[in-house]
Amino acid sequence: MSKLPNISTSIFTVMSKMAAEHNAINLSQGFPNFPVDERLTSIVAKLTKENVHQYTPMSGYPPLLSKIVTLVKKSYDRILQADTELLVTAGATQAIFTTILALIKTNDEVLILDPSYDCYEAPVLLCNANPIRVALNDDYTPNWEIIEKACTPKTKMIIINNPHNPTGKILAKSDFESLEILLEKHPDILVLSDEVYEYITFEEKHISAHTREKLLNRCVMISSFGKSFHVTGWKIGYLVAPEYLMKEIKKVHQFLVFSVNSICQVAISDYLDLVSVDEIGKFYQEKRDYFRQLLKDSRFKLMPCEGTYFQVASYVAISNENDVDFCKRLIVEHGVAAIPISTFYADGKDLKLIRFCFAKDNTTLEEAAKRLCAI
Repeated sequence: MSKLPNISTSIFTVMSKMAAEHNAINLSQGFPNFPVDERLTSIVAKLTKENVHQYTPMSGYPPLLSKIVTLVKKSYDRILQADTELLVTAGATQAIFTTILALIKTNDEVLILDPSYDCYEAPVLLCNANPIRVALNDDYTPNWEIIEKACTPKTKMIIINNPHNPTGKILAKSDFESLEILLEKHPDILVLSDEVYEYITFEEKHISAHTREKLLNRCVMISSFGKSFHVTGWKIGYLVAPEYLMKEIKKVHQFLVFSVNSICQVAISDYLDLVSVDEIGKFYQEKRDYFRQLLKDSRFKLMPCEGTYFQVASYVAISNENDVDFCKRLIVEHGVAAIPISTFYADGKDLKLIRFCFAKDNTTLEEAAKRLCAI
């Protein structure tokens, strides 16, 4: 008997498989197709011959932990204790899974704001807990009145994703103020803040939970080196939590993975001496602006994109099909793969919107746009 009876193959796998079968340009899955920074690959090449291939300490390679402390201080003016508040993880998904497994008990409720990334619900279900899906407004802003009505004595966590996948939205200051008021009323609720696109923001920087004093003792923050440094296949991230929560999280982590890929940890530690995270947002803003410019004469209506490397587009002027069927036809007939937004909702809400990933080289974006503009 399945422990996850209603969870099937991910839409990302389905669309990427179809893209490969039809030789389509894959703008569905969120991974870059351009080369990794040569400074980073040079570090890895050098490290292969050094003594960095055995287990690191469970919480992470100590020099990397120290570099993360420095990074968080520079980015958010928050001072972390590396020994007690920081954990290197095998990617952000493992960080999220481990956090939920450690902190959520049978029959607890976890609020998930839809549209939501698909890795949130499964660990809640595996805890024999209840995911409570609450839809954002149609402009993807949170409706805090509805969110608060969804809270019960069983509610133990709310998951926020900022910048937001799939929509590219960032939370406003007023959203954090509303969240903090909600937490004052419900002292047992924790926050899981998924901030894997934290350095991929454009006109305005996102407001991190790291900067909200009232959240620090009740919030777990998730970050991703894979997203920030274009090495998604390395599966390396980190989480930040207050000591009393981190103790529980580490109990699960040590039996789930124990420690994370050693050579990747050392490589990123060395790379952090050479790279500025300020470069990342500028790089992707150029990609976003170029992709939007390429599509300006298409029949797609482009939604605002405040962060991430995803562009949401409406196809209302093109078709009245549901978004899953439209995406499948887009692959088969036009040779471009995208992701239907309805799959990020528990109820399959269909607003005729699809998501493109623009973390691609310009040649790929140009060819994709040429095909999309011909529709």
